Amino acid sequence: MARYFDVHPDNPQPRSLAQVVEILQSGGLVVYPTDSGFALGCTLGNAEGLERIRTIRGLNRHHHFTLVCSTFSQLGQYVEMGNDVFRAIKAATPGPYTFILKATRLAPKAMLHDKKKTVGVRIPAHVTAQALLDALGEPLMSSTLILPGADEPSSDGWAIAEELAHQVDAVLDSGDVGHGPTTVIDFTDDEVGIARVGAGDPTPFQE
Repeated sequence: MARYFDVHPDNPQPRSLAQVVEILQSGGLVVYPTDSGFALGCTLGNAEGLERIRTIRGLNRHHHFTLVCSTFSQLGQYVEMGNDVFRAIKAATPGPYTFILKATRLAPKAMLHDKKKTVGVRIPAHVTAQALLDALGEPLMSSTLILPGADEPSSDGWAIAEELAHQVDAVLDSGDVGHGPTTVIDFTDDEVGIARVGAGDPTPFQE
């Protein structure tokens, strides 16, 4: 049965965050709020956690999972960026964007696109998400919680806790989740691609 943690949106209670971190470090799968809806997350290298995400979302092997990072310097450890890409991403983070890039050797192999060896990365502009990442001390392997048949990310933490009670281990909720999925920017080809238009303004990447 999923545990439900209701925390303050401006000052998430450290005790609750510590309990969620303990669940993550024990191999658990958690739901947590971001600036673009709720997301599913597990720790680096938790291949079973990724399989659970695939099952919940009905994903195939070609889906781009996302490394959700707390800082730009942390993000830079897991993906390759030239100077122009570096500047473009730095200017847009934190925010409701996911960037697809070639992975470095530090990126968990289990979450790479099986043919392209690419990975999605993002830095959320959300107090609770950042507090969880800080408490954990490392990125989360993650995917936006869009259930099969839905067009938008789930946005009601209590309803998620009931619906996924036997599929996740914890739901962290601060009542201030963002709406709409991230805008996905693909930097893996010579031309920048807008893979999905979501909450983030794609205009800076279309010039």
